Amino acid sequence: MKQFHGQQTKGAFFEGWYLRQQNGRDTIAVIPAFHRDARGCASASIQVISDEGSWNIPFSAQDFHADAESFCVRLGKNFFRPSGLCLDLEGPGLRLEGSLRYGPFTPPQGDVMGPFRFLPGMECCHGVLSLSHRVEGRLILNGRNLDFFPGTGYLEKDWGSSFPQAYLWTQCNRFGPVDCSIFAAAARIPLTGKVAFPGCIACVRLGGREYRLATYRGGRVEVMSPRSLLLRQGDQILRADLLEGRPLPLLAPALGGMTRTIHESAACRVRYRFRKGGRLLLDLTSRQAGFEWSRS
Repeated sequence: MKQFHGQQTKGAFFEGWYLRQQNGRDTIAVIPAFHRDARGCASASIQVISDEGSWNIPFSAQDFHADAESFCVRLGKNFFRPSGLCLDLEGPGLRLEGSLRYGPFTPPQGDVMGPFRFLPGMECCHGVLSLSHRVEGRLILNGRNLDFFPGTGYLEKDWGSSFPQAYLWTQCNRFGPVDCSIFAAAARIPLTGKVAFPGCIACVRLGGREYRLATYRGGRVEVMSPRSLLLRQGDQILRADLLEGRPLPLLAPALGGMTRTIHESAACRVRYRFRKGGRLLLDLTSRQAGFEWSRS
């Protein structure tokens, strides 16, 4: 997977990485990003979302550096690598500092976009770098220690020109003693012209085995609402139900500019059920799931 696409693009463009870390009590996600609007004005940012709030720290484009072939991003004094992250962030209402070490990534089995990554005119592409990895270290968020000894991490990315107008995203790898990681997304996906189609991607990793549901494998979206997602692919059914959420605002790209506001619950209660061949393989509820719904 190419790690930064901005060097090859012109016009409206964004690329962002979503680094999520959790312990048994705390959740914090950090989102470094580069963006260029339709007028060619380039900038960068780091957004932070936790259990208690969300913040956006703007940077100049000159502060942003990313390697094209490996995951290595720097924004000012802030570094993001496969080995971990180092933060020194300050802005209105936010002081965040510290460092975290990452264990080996658990990537999905193959690019989650499948053959769709070759389609021209996709306004938003998606990649998952790690469904789950170990996190160790400490962050200090507004004077409060967030200790990860150990914690669990997740890492994904998006790039293109705009987020889809209508989409649902959920992710969780905190299920107590159960070894399970779940990522799922569904959206109304526009292509060039007036063509659009409902698309979905999901990975369920259970006991070391991965199950993939995706439009390019015959998967379809049967329910996509503010509180529920239901995907069906042959004899596989994945359902996610938001039981209790606390959405907080984040900025999202529209034609490269960070001019759209979406809302994400960084840590909320979601019930996941997965069936295959008529058998219920999992029925798990977590209070540390991520859930995001948008329609605009």
